[in-house]
Parts: sequence; C-alpha cells; structure tokens
Amino acid sequence: MEKVNPRRPGSQAPAAPCLAGVRAPAAPNRDDGTSNAMLAQIARRLLVAIPTLFVIIAAAFFLMRAAPGGPFDGERQLPPEIEKRLLAEFNLDQPPLVQFQRYVGGLLQGDLGPSMKYKDKTVQQIIAEGFPTSAIIGASAITLALLVGSALGIWAALNQNKLQDAGAMAFAVIGVCLPPLVIAPIFSLVFGVQLHWLPTAGLYRDQFTLSHLTLPIITLALPQVAVISRLMRASMIEAMRSNAIRTARAKGLPEAQIVWRHALPVAMIPIVSYLGPAISTVLTGGFVIETVFQLPGIGRQFTTAALQRDYTLVMGVVIVYAALIIFFNMLADVLYGVLDPRARKAA
Repeated sequence: MEKVNPRRPGSQAPAAPCLAGVRAPAAPNRDDGTSNAMLAQIARRLLVAIPTLFVIIAAAFFLMRAAPGGPFDGERQLPPEIEKRLLAEFNLDQPPLVQFQRYVGGLLQGDLGPSMKYKDKTVQQIIAEGFPTSAIIGASAITLALLVGSALGIWAALNQNKLQDAGAMAFAVIGVCLPPLVIAPIFSLVFGVQLHWLPTAGLYRDQFTLSHLTLPIITLALPQVAVISRLMRASMIEAMRSNAIRTARAKGLPEAQIVWRHALPVAMIPIVSYLGPAISTVLTGGFVIETVFQLPGIGRQFTTAALQRDYTLVMGVVIVYAALIIFFNMLADVLYGVLDPRARKAA
C-alpha cells in the first residue's frame, strides 16, 4: 500500500520556532582564548619574578656586608673622625637590617644611591655610562650565535652521518669545552699580540669601532654557537623525519621549500626555548670579556666595584643584570608559547 505524504504539494517544511529578541549564541573566538592564556602566563611569570628579584637583592646585600674589608679600608688608615663621618654618610654605622630597609626604600623610589668610590657620581650615572658598551657586545654576540649556530646545525642535519656533520659537531664539542675565560686570553695573545691583526684594548666610551669589538664579540659568541648548532642539528633531524615532511615530499614540493618553509619553523622551537639561558650566559660572560679586553662596560665596572667594596655600585649592577635575566627568560617563555600551542595549553 502506497504511503501518503501528509504535506500538500508546493508546501514548505515548517520553519524552526523563533523567539523575538533572542540571538543565536556566537561561536567562541579562539583568538580571545589564546590572548587570555598568554596574559595569564605573563601574569604568573611576573608573580614569580618579583619575589625572585627581591631574594637576589637581599642575598647580594648581606653577602657584600659579610665579605671581609670595607669601602674605606685602604693602605693608609683614615683618621677616626673622617672615617666616622663617611660611615654615617652612607648609613654604614647602622645595623645591617636598618641599612637594608633604607636601601629598599630608596629602590622603591628609583634611587640606587651614590657611589662610595666615585665622587659626585650616582650609581645610575655610572651604569648609564657602561650600558651601551655591554649592550652592543651582548646583542651582537647573541645575534652572531643564533645566525652561525643555526646555519651550522642545519648544514650538519642535512648532511647527517657525513664528513660535514662530523666536522660541525667536532667544532661544537670544542666550543662547549672552552669557556670565554680560556678563549679570551688565547685570542688576545694570538690575534692581538703575535699577528697584530686586531687590537686587544683601547676602546673608549662612545667610540665603537669594529676592530675593537671583533675579538670580544667572537669570544663571547663562540660557546653559544656550539650549543645552538647542536640543538639545531637534533631538532632539524627530528623535523625532517616527521609525517608532515613526508607528506610534503609526496606532493612533490622542492627540497629547499620543504627545509625552509616546513621543517625550519618547527626546528626553531627548541632554539627559542634556549634563548633565555643563552642570553643569561652571555650577560654573565660579559664580566670576563670586558675585564680581559679592558672594555668600559658594566661587567668591568662590577669587577672593579667588587674589588674596591663599592657596595652601592655592586648592588646596582646586580639589580640590572638580575632584572635583564629575569625579563629575557620570561620573554623566551612567552615566545615559546606563541610558537608551540601545546606549551600554551599546558600553561
């Protein structure tokens, strides 16, 4: 028996009921969720960074006071009246806790205090004089390390288990085993004293020449070139073996396009995660480089101030370096979360 359709010919299906004034729910915006996750991650990093910086300040403050000697101890003994007046001027006649309380109060007002050795100069002025030199050397060294190390790692990965790979990794092992403390005197002796190719000292503030900066930058960058090349090699090998690369090759894409457009962005993720420790190592390595090559940077100022027990200048340099290290580590974490959605979801 034939079934009869109850709808009449030409009639339309009944429309879904519509409530006046009620809108359909909007689709969730993934960009808002991503931005909120990133903001939450930055907020968590800041909550950790502030107490970390405070602990560093407290540790450096009390360790400097605990070290033998003082800022006014010299070969000639000062008269008791003058020494008493100097101690009172810098609050050194107060108990350590009172000194720390007053110092933190000045920090909250943006005051790092006066130098105990440089007359009529504040710590801010001294750091501002040496910061350009340290910034140029550090930024140039980390840039050189990223470029050369990444290129060397990619070259080794594309020639895996060949002579090129063995040579690149041998260079990386040598670079890791030789710290700047060893490389700097060797380079200075060979290229400066014996061959006379490059100067080893004589750089003045606001007079940056490539010949004076070449040896310090290469010396500071060489260990990071070795580490980054090893990271890039391992990461690139893993990326080239992924299913996405196999699919790209199956589609007939050129090998250069596969390497630069598909494998390299994935291989760069571990390098970005290493940027924080790399910048920290470059910043701390600047102490040795600036001392060996006699550069007027913050690192050399710190070394001189520590030997002279210039408490306020040592504290100012420690605060600047600690803040920079914390900032760059936080920036590396944020960039890693941007490049790798899995890390963002985990955070």
